[in-house]
Amino acid sequence: MLGIIGAMDEEVAKIKDQMENVKAMSKASMEFFEGTLNGSPVVVVRSGIGKVNAAMCTQILADEYHVDAIINTGIAGSLNADIDIGDVVLSTDTLEHDMDAVAFGYPLGQIPRMDTLSFESDARLREMARQACEQVNPDIKVFEGRIVSGDQFISDKNKKNWLVENFEGCCTEMEGAAIAHAAYLNQIPFLIIRAISDKADDSASVDYPAFEAKAIEHSVKLLLELCKRL
Repeated sequence: MLGIIGAMDEEVAKIKDQMENVKAMSKASMEFFEGTLNGSPVVVVRSGIGKVNAAMCTQILADEYHVDAIINTGIAGSLNADIDIGDVVLSTDTLEHDMDAVAFGYPLGQIPRMDTLSFESDARLREMARQACEQVNPDIKVFEGRIVSGDQFISDKNKKNWLVENFEGCCTEMEGAAIAHAAYLNQIPFLIIRAISDKADDSASVDYPAFEAKAIEHSVKLLLELCKRL
């Protein structure tokens, strides 16, 4: 079974509309919808925004549904001038940009006493997602790279530059690394998929509302095609 996590109702509503044989369960103030999507068994859930919500949601998918893989869809701010609004980023790895234990000798972003700086996504899922996106979203570009997460909406050019200089990320958002962290601990393959909704700079608050719907549309089309291929 595939676990599908979105951060907001807008991200998962269109996915739920395409499901069949749906059964619902409520846990930790989250609604889990189990059924089939394009022939694949799935459970779809809105995690809520932020790393704690995202990590709790992932653990419930592991404990209650024993999912074989997890995909997190959503939107993000671009950290790369080549990645435009509407384009899609597939995670090669993720890390938590607001983790700072440098005083204890750890690299910026590394969680103390863990054996990895970042969490690597599943290469097979990433390749399938890339092929699916190129087929159903020919009007946009697909990028693969690092996604950085923190409990911050990035809308400041200086902060954006800091993220680029320290982490070389492709985009930034608020849930992906927490989902990856929890999946890593549970040894569950995962992929973070982000459609770009803004440039994570001083224009972010202006761009975000205007382009959110289009960014989500690209993600949903990708996911539907990906489920068909699984």
